[in-house]
Amino acid sequence: MTIVQLEYIVAVDTYKSFVKAAEKCFVTQPTLSMQVQKLEETLDIKIFDRTKQPIIPTEIGAEVIAQARKTLQESYKINEIINERKGEISGELRIGVIPTIAPFLLPKLLGKFMEKYPKVKLFVSELTTENIINKLKNGLLDCGILATPLDEPSIVERPVYYENFVSYISEESPLFKKSTLDFSDLNIDELWLLNEGHCLRNQVLNICKHKKAEGQNLEYNTGSIETLIRMVDLNNGMTILPELSIQDFPVEQLDKVRYFKTPQPSREISIVTHASFIKKRTIDALETEILESVPNSMRSKNKKSVIAI
Repeated sequence: MTIVQLEYIVAVDTYKSFVKAAEKCFVTQPTLSMQVQKLEETLDIKIFDRTKQPIIPTEIGAEVIAQARKTLQESYKINEIINERKGEISGELRIGVIPTIAPFLLPKLLGKFMEKYPKVKLFVSELTTENIINKLKNGLLDCGILATPLDEPSIVERPVYYENFVSYISEESPLFKKSTLDFSDLNIDELWLLNEGHCLRNQVLNICKHKKAEGQNLEYNTGSIETLIRMVDLNNGMTILPELSIQDFPVEQLDKVRYFKTPQPSREISIVTHASFIKKRTIDALETEILESVPNSMRSKNKKSVIAI
């Protein structure tokens, strides 16, 4: 039994395909299949049910793969120990970021991080919270940047900053005349919302949970904060935005922004990892760069009310 064989069975389980697993492991499909078969012969079991498409593990195979994931995580710690001793931050870092954070944080973050840590190769993907959690559990990501708290026992959360929610209001709305808003001012029927699957949508609905929608003539689904802004600009109504999204607003758009009264509704943004995560120094460096990329006011949750997801 070898580390390479364990990597191959984990890859097949992850991608549900010998062909795709071989591509991800940078070997030919016959080479990968041969090594998996050798491991099965050594253990005298069938790890995968090859009659099913996509490929699935057998009952005992699932147990072997689960242990293989743990063994691989432990083996990877050897390099981490060496890097710790050298005081070096290097290697790969695979990051998943939710779409309501990525366009407003990453442009300020990534350039600085790569300049300071040229030996780290970054792989960054925009993904929903659910996808990030699943990929962390399957070892396809090293960390995620998303809104917390989560209800996931195997996921470790490291809160980094607290971002206020603000309202963006059409000049035609009666709320436009107010300098600050209260939760009771919100009318769900006037709100443009992100579509299902975005935690920001859930948080906005939680802010409005004491209000009932009476029905709209138009139900519009979008996954883009930029689209929400355009809908308000061109079709009236209002929307709720994360504060980082307004940092580069021109004066005419800032005039449509209203903050909420204290305690201001906010979201907790964390770096999340699997409980078996090993790249601590790299994550420490990532946290430092994130904090330097956001306003100082976001570093504390003082006078803020964190909204549940």
